Amino acid sequence: MSDLEKSENTQQSKPSFPEGGTKGWLAVLACWCIMFNTFGYINAFGIYEAYYRKTFLSDQSESNIAWIGSLQAFFMFSGGLVSGPLMDRYGPKVILIPCSILFVTAVMLTSLCTEYYQFMLAQGVLGGIANGLTYTPTLTAVNQYFFKRRPLAMGIASSGSSLAGVIFPVALNRMLNKSTLGFGWSVRVLGFLMLALSIIACASVSSNAPRRKSGPPLVLAAWKQPVYTLQITGLFLVFWAMFIPFFYIPGYAQSISISVDMSFYLIAILNAGSLAGRLLGGVVATHLGQFNTLTGSSVICGVLNFCWLAINSLGGMIAYSVLLGFFSGTIIGLFPATIAMTAEKPNEIGSYIGMGLGVLSISVLTGTPITGAMINSYGSYHPAIIFSGVSCILGAIVIAGGRVYSKTGKE
Repeated sequence: MSDLEKSENTQQSKPSFPEGGTKGWLAVLACWCIMFNTFGYINAFGIYEAYYRKTFLSDQSESNIAWIGSLQAFFMFSGGLVSGPLMDRYGPKVILIPCSILFVTAVMLTSLCTEYYQFMLAQGVLGGIANGLTYTPTLTAVNQYFFKRRPLAMGIASSGSSLAGVIFPVALNRMLNKSTLGFGWSVRVLGFLMLALSIIACASVSSNAPRRKSGPPLVLAAWKQPVYTLQITGLFLVFWAMFIPFFYIPGYAQSISISVDMSFYLIAILNAGSLAGRLLGGVVATHLGQFNTLTGSSVICGVLNFCWLAINSLGGMIAYSVLLGFFSGTIIGLFPATIAMTAEKPNEIGSYIGMGLGVLSISVLTGTPITGAMINSYGSYHPAIIFSGVSCILGAIVIAGGRVYSKTGKE
């Protein structure tokens, strides 16, 4: 019996879930659109990193430029501390509509930037905050409609960010380097696409749980559950390493004499692998258990990052990008579902996910600037790669500890 099944047996007091239906699958569509706009946009930051370094921000270090993407990821995750509890109390639409407008505004403002502080404010701060306030409510909505089929539903929903990670690098590379659009209109084209997807998300999202009427905004009792605390601690270590390849693959590829065009396409290849990982990972998790799949994928990501040390050819980079994309995609697709399964009530899922994302925001904020500083100090990508491998494997070990409590039902 998988850990998912045993967890379900220990939670008999929970209400039944519709496991789909029209509203459930529309919630998946809404989450897919928001994942495309949020996680997918951040997945493509490696393209911005490489482009900024050669143009607007040529006087800035790798670490300084990485802070723009790290701040965006930080606010996307930490925004869950606000939007998660709000989702439990008021539902998704009241949050999603104004914050989607704010996000599209941030993208359009980014298209006007030329200075470091401008990119930091528009893309890093405003874009990140808007990301965070839209990201958590749609994740929560999917988890409120599904339980047994939650890994599959989350895998489908999260595939939006992987598809965006395929489209954005290719589109940006062609618009920036092979057209007369320039930076401003290249970014605006993406902004209009995101506007259309935001409208679809706002129209289709809904909630299946009764609103929380009382109690503190955050369910702090969650931290008394070892399965929750160990899981978040392990995910912190995994996410410390998660964005390092997404940020630095183009720069590393160029350092081993791979062309600029092909180095950008490697991000698209990585995200194509991630798309497969999110879809197939959800299917695998329904048979092997969510914690088993999450732990195994984290170990494999760590091993692959160590293999990255020996890669010095285009073929090796393509193979690495596909495999790392697949298993990192499995992690990103599964982790909201494993967090949600620890919640006592459906109308507490937003708080559980929000608190978890709040902690993970620290790891995504610090991971890439730390490794960017390593690259600058040592003049090599190897220390950063070793850091990412060690962090992933240690995180997997801690998540495995959480799996033990999930399997036995201990509180």
